[in-house]
Amino acid sequence: MKKYFLLFSVFIIGLSACNKVNLTTQQAQIDDEKIQAYMLANHIVLTKDPSGYYYKVITPGTGAAPTLTNTVKVTYTGTFLDGQGFDSEASVSFVLNANAQLGFQYGIPRISPGGRIMLILPSALAYGTAGNGGNVPANAVLIYTIDLQGFF
Repeated sequence: MKKYFLLFSVFIIGLSACNKVNLTTQQAQIDDEKIQAYMLANHIVLTKDPSGYYYKVITPGTGAAPTLTNTVKVTYTGTFLDGQGFDSEASVSFVLNANAQLGFQYGIPRISPGGRIMLILPSALAYGTAGNGGNVPANAVLIYTIDLQGFF
């Protein structure tokens, strides 16, 4: 009896995991279609990273680029695909791998101090299925323009 219960439990857990993977894959496809449509409508060309975000290095900056363990100092503006702003910071510092969404962790190391980058983040690399608990809803695709002031 215990053997059947154990097999049934493993089967149910397996089905649950498959469903989550399918939902994640579906959302990634929906986000990518939205990003492609945005780029087409706005006549912009960005590069797609294998992780799923899109970027354009506007100004590369000079010197070394930060790594994930660095504290970065940035200025940024965040908007939704419809152009509505949701966040901006004139100057903020944070440890890249501890206090930043994945899209920042992947994108900011592409520039050096004095550099500017545009990132379009699918929801999984931004605030995901939960949103930010405020003005960013679940599964939101986000656009950031980030200026790297420095790092240490």
